[in-house]
Amino acid sequence: MNRRDLLHALPAAGVSAVLPRAASAQTEGGISIGAQATGPTIPPDYVGLSYETAQLANPGFFAPANTALVTLFRELSPSGVLRIGGGSSEYTRYADADPTGPPPFEIFGPDTSKTVKHGTVTTAGALRNLRGFLDAAGWRCLYGLNFGQGSKENAAAEAAAVQRILGDRLIALQIGNEPDSFRKRYRPAGWAPADFIQEWRDFHGAIAAAAPGVKFAGPDISNKLDYLTAFAAEAPRHSDVIMLSGHYYAMGPAGSPDATLDQLMEPDPKTATMHLAGMDVVQGAARTAGLPFRMTEGGSCWDGGRPGVSDTLASALWCADAMLRFAQQGWIGVNWHGGGNGFYTPIAGAPSTGFMRRPQYFGIQFAQLLTGARFLPLTASGLDPHVTAYALQQGARRRLAIINKTESRAPIMLPAAVGAKARMLTGPALDSKEATALRTIRVAPTRTITVPPHAAMLFDL
Repeated sequence: MNRRDLLHALPAAGVSAVLPRAASAQTEGGISIGAQATGPTIPPDYVGLSYETAQLANPGFFAPANTALVTLFRELSPSGVLRIGGGSSEYTRYADADPTGPPPFEIFGPDTSKTVKHGTVTTAGALRNLRGFLDAAGWRCLYGLNFGQGSKENAAAEAAAVQRILGDRLIALQIGNEPDSFRKRYRPAGWAPADFIQEWRDFHGAIAAAAPGVKFAGPDISNKLDYLTAFAAEAPRHSDVIMLSGHYYAMGPAGSPDATLDQLMEPDPKTATMHLAGMDVVQGAARTAGLPFRMTEGGSCWDGGRPGVSDTLASALWCADAMLRFAQQGWIGVNWHGGGNGFYTPIAGAPSTGFMRRPQYFGIQFAQLLTGARFLPLTASGLDPHVTAYALQQGARRRLAIINKTESRAPIMLPAAVGAKARMLTGPALDSKEATALRTIRVAPTRTITVPPHAAMLFDL
């Protein structure tokens, strides 16, 4: 029996998490867990996806009639968040009138340096379809406006339409996408955080007048944290700003020789757009503003993703780990970027050809299992740096998530025996593009568990 056959046989056979004999074992580690949950709680709407604004140029994509996509969204979360924005938002204009003729494309993937973005139009009809899609999926929306190349007048008209049509499905508007990258692109070389804040105020005033009571999030930065700290200092002056936001990519660009599978498995990839030290700046900005932080766009590798990395089991394990790590930091949500057939998109495909779940989809589902839970203190000893563990209190259940991103099995001594069942995220190999699955398996109640290579497991204690 090969490894793939073995994994598919686990639920039917009712055995514990057995391993290929050839897999070597790490030195046994140990975990202790505190008695009281003192960490952040993962919100019910923690899970999110991010799509390019240009996708709205095809009003039939985000529409209630696209039932296959509605189902995939609902399977990820019953109450997720769809973020509309991305690089194409700085090229898109709004028009009340519905377009004539066929849409310019069926699907629009992640924005890259080669993407043709010019000429896309969002209409009131597209917004009505978007509202129907959100109603059918049970999701809400963060919506980005054209700040880079648009006028405040058009942004105000679009904001008023978005507020009127999306109604309570709208969480907040964002003014611009990655304003920290505007220099030498949409703004002069000397453009700085203070200039951004001044222009943001001007747009904000026009939008707030056109859409009274609408809420805002921002600054939706790429990686320059001084723009985040400047926005955090500005935010308390505006009672309608309810959230800080920014982006996170583990690696990039996609063509970089450093964008490798091994690099993605590192605890803090050296090419990440926001290193662990930068997360301290995020926490400080949140305290300054008195607002929560949400990652509104991100993925494994910017510039569309890296084939053989972003579309593999490795991306699923990395995603599950990143989501729990960010939640432990107190971030209130993550929106994984995608669309079309981009390499890092969790959902690939089109209405005409059908949709497919990429491996990362299952990593998101793994983390979704812990929404509503609060983090417990956890101390680990003797674990490989590429093996991470999280303990949470979810109602009456104490739950333990362990993510093994190595090719060796990880034996771990626990403070209490696990229950008779566990959820396991795994696949044939780290570089596998197919057969990633999240399934329930039976395990022998024991205090010494062994997590298989390249797998994530969720236990009840």
